[in-house]
Amino acid sequence: MSLVLVIDDEPGIRSVLHDILTDEGYSVISAEDGIEGLALLRENPVDLVILDVWLPNMGGIDVLKQIKEEYPDLEVIVISGHANIDMAVKAVKLGAFDFIEKPLSLDRLLTICRNAFQLEELRRENTNLKRSLFIEDEIIGESPGINKVRERIRQSAASDAKVLILGDNGTGKELVAREIHRQSGRAAGPFVEVNCAAIPDTLIESELFGHEKGAFTGAVSRRKGKFESADGGTLFLDEIADMSLNAQAKVLRVIQEQLFQRVGGEVQISVNVRLLAATNKDIQAEIRAGRFREDLFFRLNVVPVHVPSLRDRLEDLPLLVEYFMRRYASDDPAGTVRHFSNEAMQVLQNYLWPGNIRELKNFIERINIMSDEESISAETALYYLGEQQVSPAHTDLRDYLDLRLNEAKELFEKRFLETKLQECGYNISQTAGNLGIYPSNLHSKIKKYSIEIKK
Repeated sequence: MSLVLVIDDEPGIRSVLHDILTDEGYSVISAEDGIEGLALLRENPVDLVILDVWLPNMGGIDVLKQIKEEYPDLEVIVISGHANIDMAVKAVKLGAFDFIEKPLSLDRLLTICRNAFQLEELRRENTNLKRSLFIEDEIIGESPGINKVRERIRQSAASDAKVLILGDNGTGKELVAREIHRQSGRAAGPFVEVNCAAIPDTLIESELFGHEKGAFTGAVSRRKGKFESADGGTLFLDEIADMSLNAQAKVLRVIQEQLFQRVGGEVQISVNVRLLAATNKDIQAEIRAGRFREDLFFRLNVVPVHVPSLRDRLEDLPLLVEYFMRRYASDDPAGTVRHFSNEAMQVLQNYLWPGNIRELKNFIERINIMSDEESISAETALYYLGEQQVSPAHTDLRDYLDLRLNEAKELFEKRFLETKLQECGYNISQTAGNLGIYPSNLHSKIKKYSIEIKK
């Protein structure tokens, strides 16, 4: 519920404004002079101020200057019974939202109040829109892993259940969070993202909960935090395992009570927020190491969603490549959509993609910018991917992932010996010398692994 502060020295005006604004669904507090009004403003999360010009102790224009200095985004409606054009112009130049003469037209005042709140809503929507620009809005793929993610999204979106999204960097955890929000009943509300890993530990509380003026060095004005900005919508805490234990404790309290205080403040602020969280870390290992609160994990892990790595869903690679090729073809004046040759696609299939979808997207964009080939060749793919990063199929790490450690060691040793024998023309003495072992040992390993010696 929006909070309106009325600053006017006339008790009758304060009473009338309190009644009509309350009837409209607003909360109202009031002050009889500017000094009291500023004190209330510093103690309460005010959303709009109605300010009289002629006040005792401190003039309304001076109060307006102080408000706009400390709270530049807070809208102020100025009223006066001794209005003139010069005063109205001065008030607007100082940042007043509007200027109304007394006796007040209550209908006009209510309209202006609604307009002020609509402007605030538009600002918030604009901020959310800017955040969402250039973010992929589709989940691409038909692999079992990605279809399971889609099903989890479908099952959880309609509720307000907390969701913990797990997966490596670049797999698309934010995209999953946005899709949950899009399919939820909060879709018309804000989607606010916080990258916990990118914010210094000393500032994370201010970022989440906001701060009051003077709460710390550099806090020159009151600032809303992400929880307030996400009120009525969804808050996405990305890389939450990088958050300090102190901040984790405060997030846990907000989850439990839906109440918090700004840094340096004493007022309890209530919010209605759906919380989504994500991490690329082994959360259980973080709990065992004492770096993540187990009680917070249980609160967040109502619906777990695991986003598979690209190497675990390589059957989706052709669809992803086509999607990104079409996307970046829009940057081509001719709008030409190019493709990868079969050999080039095999190069991509043999690559491990440690950066996952993000790395693939950047690679496709680079190809579209730097290459003029209509059919991308294997050589071009190798060049722009970085040839030293691409493993030949027979040394692809994927071949070892399903093996036990001893089995993986033996398979690697067999392939390594085959390669070294081939390099030395299957000369046993030379190969053993290069390997630093006795020829008899090499003969034993050749027999053990049934390695074919070619003449």
